[in-house]
Amino acid sequence: MAFESGSASFRIFYVPRPLPRNAIERFAEHAAPAIESLSDGAIQGWVTGRHLLDRNITDDTATFGGFLRLTLMQAERKIPESLLRAECKMEELSRMQAEGVDRLGGSARREIRRGIEARLLPTMPPQLKGIHFVYDARSELLFTSALSDKQVDAFQIHFAQTIGFSLIPVTPEMAAMKRQQSNVRDWEPSSFSPEREDAEVSHDPGLDFLTWLWFVAEARGGQLKIEGAGEIAVMIEGPLMFVIEGAGAHEIVLRKGEPLLSAESKTALLGGKKLRRAKVTLAQGDVAYTFTLDTVPFTFRGLKLPEGETDAKGERIKLDAISRFQSRMERLDFFQRAFFGFYDRFVTERRDSKKWGATIKEIHKWVADRKTRG
Repeated sequence: MAFESGSASFRIFYVPRPLPRNAIERFAEHAAPAIESLSDGAIQGWVTGRHLLDRNITDDTATFGGFLRLTLMQAERKIPESLLRAECKMEELSRMQAEGVDRLGGSARREIRRGIEARLLPTMPPQLKGIHFVYDARSELLFTSALSDKQVDAFQIHFAQTIGFSLIPVTPEMAAMKRQQSNVRDWEPSSFSPEREDAEVSHDPGLDFLTWLWFVAEARGGQLKIEGAGEIAVMIEGPLMFVIEGAGAHEIVLRKGEPLLSAESKTALLGGKKLRRAKVTLAQGDVAYTFTLDTVPFTFRGLKLPEGETDAKGERIKLDAISRFQSRMERLDFFQRAFFGFYDRFVTERRDSKKWGATIKEIHKWVADRKTRG
């Protein structure tokens, strides 16, 4: 499953209050219908984290290694578009020959399509999808594999219907308020380019943060001491997505070669664009966390969690499934503390006009003096 092995892609939610004591019973009451009940519509509901057909939600099956771990299963029958087109064409050709015409009207073609859909749909195997989540009660954070707005909306609606209250997405705006009691609406727009006025650039805390993080990585030595995590190093890599609001080319992506050192990246910064998406590495010693960060909103893709512990010989210690999962969740908790430690430092600077004024002077110099290749 999404958080048990391999890389993890996720968004994070604040859980605003403790789950009710009968939370697992509520998830069981909203369990997914039996797959046999699926007809020509769609069904959805909760299943355990073990597999997408496990509707037996109990204290034992809903928790794993001390974490609440469940999945919102969605199932529907679909006819492959290529098959549907072929079947429709066959029926259209047969009808044209029978009626002695060389084409059919739109209403006739729609009628044929509806008839074929009604005939084929019940024979199609169910297509299953799952939106996984893990809830860490200690940090009051919920990690979900929902990434798109459509997935997030479906997950939030179903969670609220089940538990009785809504989750709060961890966005740059919400994180600033929750962690630093700072309202980003009070921040003035700020240009990172010495050639653009403040009012001409995008005013978004996520864009400001990722571009600031790049500046920290290159101009300030790339290391910060994070409370609760220790000394953490940061590195930014491509591909890079730059954006700016307003007229003209307001989004560019640099992929090949050395995008950080390219003339195009310097041109983008000088033009007032800010970084929306990039590959980021947070490291402590030889332990590294590499992921792609999208800041609008905070979305983490392809996070590579460090492997488990090794013995005195440097060989990896074999763990049972529960211990391995607990180890990964501990790594995930360390990652979020390190990441938001950097964000806290950014907000502390950004909210203080005097500190931020000095930082902007540093950033302008960093942008203007950037060396390029090619």
